[in-house]
Amino acid sequence: MKNVGLVAIGRNEGDRLRQCLTSAIGTVAWIVYVDSGSSDGSVEMARSLGVEVVPLDLSIPFTAARARNVGCDRLLELNPQLEFVQFVDGDCELVAGWLNQAGQTLQTQPQIAVVCGRRRERFPRQTLYNRLCDLEWDTPIGIAKACGGDAMMRVAAIRPLGGFNSTLIAGEEPELCVRLRQTGWQILRLDAEMTRHDAQMTQFSQWWTRSLRAGHAYAEGAWLHGKSPERHWVKETKSIWLWGLGIPAIALGAIPLTHGFSLLLFLGYPLLVYRTYRYLHTQGYPSQDALLYAFSCAIGKFPNVLGQLKFHLTTRLGQRSTLIEYKKNQ
Repeated sequence: MKNVGLVAIGRNEGDRLRQCLTSAIGTVAWIVYVDSGSSDGSVEMARSLGVEVVPLDLSIPFTAARARNVGCDRLLELNPQLEFVQFVDGDCELVAGWLNQAGQTLQTQPQIAVVCGRRRERFPRQTLYNRLCDLEWDTPIGIAKACGGDAMMRVAAIRPLGGFNSTLIAGEEPELCVRLRQTGWQILRLDAEMTRHDAQMTQFSQWWTRSLRAGHAYAEGAWLHGKSPERHWVKETKSIWLWGLGIPAIALGAIPLTHGFSLLLFLGYPLLVYRTYRYLHTQGYPSQDALLYAFSCAIGKFPNVLGQLKFHLTTRLGQRSTLIEYKKNQ
């Protein structure tokens, strides 16, 4: 596909990166891998496959958004005529046929700026946390508000907007999609297999850190675009503050005034779990998966609110947010 290029980003992804790159070689002519300080031979391995490698300047704070922008810039230096860019994380493998399907979709639907498909976990049953990731990726098809890290984008749509916001440590894809939609573009999610992801989450601490990062992303997204007509991530942020801090603070703080009856507020959490479970079950999710995801949504409010607090504290102090990593090899 001469009009499609690919940008992969990663750090210390090892064999996952090899699978990622080999899944694209032979399908697209132009591939750029942006490395963020790997120490596992990723750079040498990528070059041995004939892939263009750009080592990211680590004197500037790293973000995935900046890595994607750098990769896209280099891709267009190599071939200024490229129309579409497939972005993919280095821990993901492209499914055969996806690049052709995505490219044809953008070619025939000029109003679409971004097209994405189904990201699936490679080992969804290996751990509960991998399963939660797999459930998280299972988003509705059709016209969407946002995409994830794996998506094919129209160069003519993203370049005038400056690409991704390079200062964001998370949530950069939905933020770019907000700006795209504000200028009249659409985001499309196809009912098609796109990538296989390897979360490698084996510990509760990893899930907690990932949830904390999500809370940070919600806070920053609402801070940037919460006043727009769609009030980007404002509802999600309010829910995090209510369940992650508001209810516990009121329940515990009001014990002396209510003789302990304020603790009944904690019954709201089982109700929250039940409501989420019931909704997912009506959407066709198996009972076990619906219950697992419902529990994670409720418990996740606590690391979420810590992420919110981290963002607002860092912003108030005039500091720049630093990367929040959950993978062991990072």
